[in-house]
Amino acid sequence: METAEFVRALDREGGLLATAAEEAGTGAEVLSCPGWRVRDLLRHTGVVHRWAAGFVADGHTSPRPIADPPGLDGAELLSWYRDGHRRLVELLAMAPAGLECWTFHRAPSPDPSPVAFWARRQAHETTVHRFDAESARGGTPAPVATPFAVDGIDELLRGFHARSRSRVRTPAPRVLRVRATDADAVWTVRLSDGPPVTVRDAAQDADAEFAGPAERLYLALWNRAPLPEVTGDRALAELWRETSAIV
Repeated sequence: METAEFVRALDREGGLLATAAEEAGTGAEVLSCPGWRVRDLLRHTGVVHRWAAGFVADGHTSPRPIADPPGLDGAELLSWYRDGHRRLVELLAMAPAGLECWTFHRAPSPDPSPVAFWARRQAHETTVHRFDAESARGGTPAPVATPFAVDGIDELLRGFHARSRSRVRTPAPRVLRVRATDADAVWTVRLSDGPPVTVRDAAQDADAEFAGPAERLYLALWNRAPLPEVTGDRALAELWRETSAIV
């Protein structure tokens, strides 16, 4: 997917998130994030949007902490969230392709540039939290297109969980295969006592396989839905559920 496609996805998903949050009310429980209310979801996503926007706006090349969320609620909180989301979309849409700024996926990163990284990362960040807002509102959530879901699985496995912060580890080497049944997309995840190492191919032998339509796998790997299908060692499914959580 191209950077412009991610910016459009971020624009769309952020709008859907705000609409669902407004319809649910800021005091509604977020069923997919136990312990959270919609106000927590808006505050979290809003500060992440502003954090990301700061790197793009300033061309900042070293890490900076995420700011504390505001004490706003209700209509004021929704307006604050919408303002930050709009600014992020505008900054990414106008940013030059060669902009240098800090990112947190380490080499070999699947992202071609810092701008591509932030557009992609924030598109998926916002999509997952849009699903959270819709879980609070109730009703049928908006769909996740198969190509976008495939990309999101790739970003999660080869980006997030390639970092030293990943807790998905095993005392002895194990091999997990992840397969989208509605796309030509298979990942081999090699687990050990270090960060997972993931490649886009199908291992001949795997200890377990997670399989299903890309949209369902995407949400399941983000711990927003049950895994569609697990074959082989089900302990790896439990390991994923217990250790892979990323807010």
